[in-house]
Amino acid sequence: MDQLALLFTLLLGAVVTVPLGERLGLPAPVLMTLVGIVLAYLPFVPTVELPPEYILPLVLPPLLYAAAQRTSWRQFTAHVRPILLLAVALVFVTTAAVAAVANAVVPGLPLAAAVALGALVAPPDPVAATAVAGSLGLPRRLVSLLEGEGLFNDVTAIVLYHVAIAAAVTGTFSWPEAAGELVLSAVVAAAVGLALGWLANRLMGWLGDATLQTGLSLMVPFAAYVLAEELHGSGVLAVLTVALFLAEYAADADDVMGRLTGNAFWQIVDTLVTGVAFGLVGLELRGVFGTADGRELTMLGWAAAVIGVVVGVRLMWLLPATRLAQRMRGGRDVTEDIPVSWRETVVMWWSGMRGVASVALALAIPLRTDTGEPFPARDEIIFIAFAVILVTLVCQGLTLPWLVKRLGVRADADAERDFERSLALRAAKAAKRRLKEIETVEDLPEEIGERLLRGAYDIGARISPDILDEERREWFAQRADRAKTVHRIQREMLSAARHEVLAARSEAGADPGVVDRVLRHLDVRSMR
Repeated sequence: MDQLALLFTLLLGAVVTVPLGERLGLPAPVLMTLVGIVLAYLPFVPTVELPPEYILPLVLPPLLYAAAQRTSWRQFTAHVRPILLLAVALVFVTTAAVAAVANAVVPGLPLAAAVALGALVAPPDPVAATAVAGSLGLPRRLVSLLEGEGLFNDVTAIVLYHVAIAAAVTGTFSWPEAAGELVLSAVVAAAVGLALGWLANRLMGWLGDATLQTGLSLMVPFAAYVLAEELHGSGVLAVLTVALFLAEYAADADDVMGRLTGNAFWQIVDTLVTGVAFGLVGLELRGVFGTADGRELTMLGWAAAVIGVVVGVRLMWLLPATRLAQRMRGGRDVTEDIPVSWRETVVMWWSGMRGVASVALALAIPLRTDTGEPFPARDEIIFIAFAVILVTLVCQGLTLPWLVKRLGVRADADAERDFERSLALRAAKAAKRRLKEIETVEDLPEEIGERLLRGAYDIGARISPDILDEERREWFAQRADRAKTVHRIQREMLSAARHEVLAARSEAGADPGVVDRVLRHLDVRSMR
């Protein structure tokens, strides 16, 4: 098996583990890690050969962009206080604690390299956490906080990581210079992200076609990352900025095809890249353990100390920080996403799994310093980092469903239904308003006007039948049953039409372009 065959094996595993995980009740990232471990110890599977400098630019931009599309700038600004208190500040605390312990227990580990280790194991992985939490029926506020924590923790940790790596490579470090670099990095990244977001928004409007827009969206995160890094800014912050900008300003309510195509495309990219990244975690274990060179027990002891710090610091920080966030809220803003009980705090603590970002940062550690000497304790850092990733990902990922069930933490279904009902009402009222506006300028027959008015009610009722009273709900249910029968027969009719058109593709003299154009028309009508 060569490197290309191994890549396709990981891509296949990324697809297969999603439905397999759903059937087994296990998170797909955890399963993919186990697949990588199994592959690593098969004799015919080659060692992964990927230069460290390519890890971050290839893995992080698409994952961050896909994750950022699930949130919004308004959501972040509305919950900036709990995110900063419960998430971003925790990165600094964890980095400092891990650096202090690692510097003390690992012989010959410089402080700068210890800080790099602390930074790369500090951020919980948003992909792993939300993949696990999202399937457990947790309260939306916890899922939102985990997503926000993962995104902004990655930005904070990666900036700290780059500062620490630069200090270890050059052998010099200055706090004022580091602080200035942090500020400059953030400013440059924000400027790059906003500029590219504005340009991409204009280009998408000019392109028009959903396929071309989706292709452009694939290039945007990579362009933001590379351009920001070339200008000495934070690549991850630039990706996050451009993603939030486009999510806020590039949304066109009437661009149905663009939205469906883009969402489907980025779900595929997210699934494939995430699967490959977690598969790399398992594959790299063979090489990581190979660096132990007879020191397995000693290095496992170092790793156990760091794991204890990573897990313990998170709990010790979240318990008082959650109480502080509750007091700061003081009932004035009940929409802030914070844990509301000690049970939810414990679930959030145990959801702090490390994953893709930590893998990418560990593998991206330079091989040598500026003087040509090997990077100090690089093998030890990678060993400890992968131990942290493996233990938190597998142990916490496999036991989190049990913990959630034992603590009885569940989503507020009533609140979700109420919100869905309010959106259904707003949608129906908006449709009715637009109908009245049209009737003032167009002379519609009474029969058509009544039919369109019923259609306005149907828009909301199809979303949430609860908006109707009991009598009308029963009437609508009968209409819905009749409509289902009509739609079922229409689907079969359209299916017969598609089969007939598709069969024409293999006939002599048939123009494939015309066949595909007609088939696309039928597909769009079927989707509607």
